[in-house]
Amino acid sequence: MKKATLLLALVFVFVTVQAQERIKKNTYVQNGDRIEAVLYFDNGKVSQTGFYTKEGKLTGKWVSYNLEGKKTATANYDNGAKVGTWFFWNNDTLTEVDYENSRIASVNTWKNDGTRVVSNK
Repeated sequence: MKKATLLLALVFVFVTVQAQERIKKNTYVQNGDRIEAVLYFDNGKVSQTGFYTKEGKLTGKWVSYNLEGKKTATANYDNGAKVGTWFFWNNDTLTEVDYENSRIASVNTWKNDGTRVVSNK
């Protein structure tokens, strides 16, 4: 009985260690005057990639992914301000959002076949 209990305990420890090794930790790497970030879901897949300033503000291009690793959004920041064109993918729909002065300037939405569905232009 002691051998069976010891064997079970060893198996439990082995499985626990293996599970912990699969969980990836968020990484932050200094790259010049910016900090490159890679953020992970609990399943080990990449959640977001992008950059921070030394002051901790979002900057440059950010990309978001879903739990399966499929791209869901791209965004652009300039020292914490929303800038440029952002894209959001949701099933068969692509939404394009243009920012000016960190405010939404226009929104366009397309179906997967390339036809425009909605536009506020």
